[in-house]
Amino acid sequence: MAVAVVVRDGRVLICQRREKDSFGGYWEFPGGKLEAGETAESCVCREVREELDLGVRAMAALSAVRHEYPGLDLTLHPFVCECVEGEPQAIECQALRWVLPWELSEFRFPPASEPIIAEIRRRMERRAREAGGDASGIDLGAGQV
Repeated sequence: MAVAVVVRDGRVLICQRREKDSFGGYWEFPGGKLEAGETAESCVCREVREELDLGVRAMAALSAVRHEYPGLDLTLHPFVCECVEGEPQAIECQALRWVLPWELSEFRFPPASEPIIAEIRRRMERRAREAGGDASGIDLGAGQV
């Protein structure tokens, strides 16, 4: 699965899963399953367009996450993405929000997303140390978030 950590103006886009879906009401980063012959970067852009009617460009890959749920073994390929066209629409989710990176821990995410959030926090803390305590942005390998 490809996952988009969409960033804009120092905020990260998160989506709330529909109540009828697995992990209903939980928050997540947009994304979805790769199709045959599709690259992870192409998938993440396609999925964000389909789910949110938002054009994005993958800027940098974060660490892949392997997670086992009962009866399901999945690998997430997260990418930092920038918006290139449009405003997000809640097409395949019940709500969406732009949040500051350190606010991610205030939302309930499925367990497979926890390593992605942890990597964002580590990068945010590193950015704060390098900036002398200023955590106004995080370096995700694609510039400032």
